[in-house]
Amino acid sequence: MPQRKPDPTPATTAAGPSKSVLAGLRGPIVLVGAGKMGGALLDGWLRLGLDPRKIVVLEPQPSPEMAAQAISGLRLNPDPAGLKPQAVVLAVKPQVAPAALPALQGLAASGAVMISIMAGKTLGFLEQVFGPGTAAVRAMPNTPAAIGRGMTVAVANAAVSEAGRALAQDLLGATGKVDWVDDEALIDAVTAVSGSGPAYVFLLAESLARAGMAAGLPPALAEKIARETVAGAGELLFRSPQDAATLRRNVTSPGGTTAAALDVLMAQDGLDPLMEKAIAAATRRSRELAG
Repeated sequence: MPQRKPDPTPATTAAGPSKSVLAGLRGPIVLVGAGKMGGALLDGWLRLGLDPRKIVVLEPQPSPEMAAQAISGLRLNPDPAGLKPQAVVLAVKPQVAPAALPALQGLAASGAVMISIMAGKTLGFLEQVFGPGTAAVRAMPNTPAAIGRGMTVAVANAAVSEAGRALAQDLLGATGKVDWVDDEALIDAVTAVSGSGPAYVFLLAESLARAGMAAGLPPALAEKIARETVAGAGELLFRSPQDAATLRRNVTSPGGTTAAALDVLMAQDGLDPLMEKAIAAATRRSRELAG
């Protein structure tokens, strides 16, 4: 079966992050909040070769690693009043955003692209905080960004220029694939499928292990083979040019053990309707959080 090699570095849906955009920065990139997702973006930018001197991090509780990076030129917690960034990436927890972000309104004064990865915070929220006409991008990444295998979907408002969109593409693409939508309402479904999706896969590994134990396997062995099977199947899906349905059929011999299991999972009351119900619940909750 033909296979494609995984990309050596995180890539976008175009041809991968264009270093020329990042190399030609007029002003700094400001990262507001450097927790797990913000930290993953920072690591990705440095991995791409972005000059640390062009990065400003505003993080009240920086990690020791981040403090060490500051020695290399990264600016940590300077006075934001003197900054004229080209882009600002907002990675604070959404529940603290209404209180924390108004103090940073000045960051948008230089015409910076305001890129939010805060779940549930709309373009309208960003325009309300930073002012009408603010160039704003709302993005939904997911946790595999931590290993450069994330999936991010973004939407931009009308104030974002072609150059601003290209910059956002490269900054977000430092952690994996990036795609764009024109309708912001789709971000709720993206959140349900991609943003929350890794949890569903982890639950599959848990459920598979529990089913193995119920079938008589020792707990340690059941957990190991469930973990490795899910991880290996995901890697095969990543490397293979074939779609998921074809890969599933390739594993399934007529009348065999896999077919017997899939008869249960693909029944009318099987996995599809359950997953549709789960995605609908997550989409509904995303809309509630967005107000």
